[in-house]
Amino acid sequence: MSYEHEDYPEDPFPKDFGYCAYDQDGLDLEPNATSNSETKPRILLMGLRRSGKSSIQKVVFHKMSPNETLFLESTSKIVKDDINNSSFVQFQIWDFPGQIDFIEPTFDSDMIFGGCGALVFVIDAKDDYIEALTKFKNTVIKAYKVNPRIKFEVFIHKVDGISDDSKMESQRDIHQRSSDDLSEAGLDQIHLSFHLTSIYDHSIFEAFSKVVQKLIPQLPTLENLLNIFIPNSGIEKAFLFDVVSKIYIATDSSPVDMQAYELCCDMIDMVIDLSSIYSSEETAFDSGSSSLIKLNNNTILYMREVNKFLALVCILREENFNRQGVIDYNFICFRDAISEVFELRLKRQKQLENADQDDDELADDQGITIGRSSHENDTAVVSRAPKIT
Repeated sequence: MSYEHEDYPEDPFPKDFGYCAYDQDGLDLEPNATSNSETKPRILLMGLRRSGKSSIQKVVFHKMSPNETLFLESTSKIVKDDINNSSFVQFQIWDFPGQIDFIEPTFDSDMIFGGCGALVFVIDAKDDYIEALTKFKNTVIKAYKVNPRIKFEVFIHKVDGISDDSKMESQRDIHQRSSDDLSEAGLDQIHLSFHLTSIYDHSIFEAFSKVVQKLIPQLPTLENLLNIFIPNSGIEKAFLFDVVSKIYIATDSSPVDMQAYELCCDMIDMVIDLSSIYSSEETAFDSGSSSLIKLNNNTILYMREVNKFLALVCILREENFNRQGVIDYNFICFRDAISEVFELRLKRQKQLENADQDDDELADDQGITIGRSSHENDTAVVSRAPKIT
């Protein structure tokens, strides 16, 4: 995983400010220069101060211990992270200070929300959330006017230590109030997704998995491949994991059981930790990485490396593992199909880059400005399935 960290002024994006690209050393580039990060979908982390936004980012993408987040200072500047784990997991996360008010005319909402793929609004479940809901409503209204394609996600956060009844009551109340507010504003068509989260369990990883999946145009293809792979291999459940963040970018169509997901996450942690001890390579997870764990309930966890950032973790009954040869053969077919999806996406990206260059040259020759949609980088979905036995 690579990160490019930038801090922005506390009063970001005034409309009368001239924007330009920056290199890694913070030096101004040419005004027409563009970076790869500009073409990636953005996930905006928003919410009131001390709601837990920075803690979520640090735990999920920086492998920080939840207990260490107690010492994090309140965010005073916009912090941007580039997430480049694989050809599928590529996006930016912008962590916004809670005191920023996007209703102010000094902020360029087009710049903030124009290239946004998802807006994650964090609400502290242990606090009085009336003020948070007001800010959420105003933010959603502003963002939707700029970019109707934004996915709106609500993390009802810090639910650890709260009874199940209280969690569900808070979720119902927040859901109802949010829906009523948007209905009054004439925006009934906006779909809101709600997640109960905590950094002290796997709920935050599961919730972020759902967010990231919505930004992957190849998701239907990946799910279809898994739906073919599983029944032909005698497997009950499978997850395609990003091994660094423990986000699963795809799973089959059967319901996700949190206990099964937690077991898979723990397995990945164990493999990475052991590999780091016995490997002298910088990247401990490689083509030789695999793991087999037998549980005391006759269940087997089986992990295979897809590429240096992705792993397939399968759950199956012990008696079905007698056909390991068939499982391994089918996995090779599955991995080859994933590689084809990668290659198609890279080919499509190169075509778009070449088209952008041609458009820029044409615009320079004619003295015009060509506008681009924030979704130009959506790639075609491969409909082919692996030849699975």
